[in-house]
Amino acid sequence: MEQGGFIKKLPQAEVIDLRDIITVEEQQVSSLTLVQRPSLAMTLLSLDKGSSIGGHSSPGDAMVNILSGHARITIADKEYNVMAGETIILPANIPHALYAEEAFQMLLTVVKPDKKEVRISEKGSRA
Repeated sequence: MEQGGFIKKLPQAEVIDLRDIITVEEQQVSSLTLVQRPSLAMTLLSLDKGSSIGGHSSPGDAMVNILSGHARITIADKEYNVMAGETIILPANIPHALYAEEAFQMLLTVVKPDKKEVRISEKGSRA
């Protein structure tokens, strides 16, 4: 079936295995953006064994679904071993990093407040 709609680069109305969409490349971090909107991003990523994504933070909550392999994920100062089939939430504005204990693939979904939500929460905090 053809691609299109709101989720890009994937066929619609067809059963797929996301592990077949993004492959692990030797000594690389690879990514494929599926959705990019102000309040929502969905990205497939793959990291080869020994690769990493250094410490950073995001203004939104990030849900990491490990599709294959084994990731070591650091949130603040705590480490988590996340295996294929497992999911972890990386809280907004908290530093985190990822390291490939073995090659892994993941689906990353980041949800950020939209501008209206930010304005409401800012007003609420000033009251």
